Amino acid sequence: MERTDDMGRFTVKVVVSNNSDRHLAAAGVLAPEKVRKVVLEGVVDSGATNLVLPAKAAKALGLPVTAWASVRYADQRQAKRHLVDDAHVELLGREGTFHALVEPRRKTALLGAIVLEVLDLLVDCTTQKLRPRDPRGIVAEIE
Repeated sequence: MERTDDMGRFTVKVVVSNNSDRHLAAAGVLAPEKVRKVVLEGVVDSGATNLVLPAKAAKALGLPVTAWASVRYADQRQAKRHLVDDAHVELLGREGTFHALVEPRRKTALLGAIVLEVLDLLVDCTTQKLRPRDPRGIVAEIE
């Protein structure tokens, strides 16, 4: 399920679907097999912030573009990218719905800190694996 790459980053299999389709299927308006979804390799990068999807995946999912976002890459380049809504992520038995940046030439998803935080997943740098903080479920910390 997970494989290691160089530079201490690693990939996991992630299922991304159109959350609006999921709601329509739950309401009986759309057949469950018609829910648009893709299985992608996801690069885990806790130094990144957001969920990033390849443009082909975002298009296949029919995710609505809601805005433009300015992005800054690790090498300090800057660009403007589409921001889409309703990306439903399933990873290690956890699920959440996120905004996502769209990268035109990207082949893998990028799973940044927001995704990891919401799904309550910890990065084990020694084994290069994700693990749930609590295997029984997501623990939300509030004041």
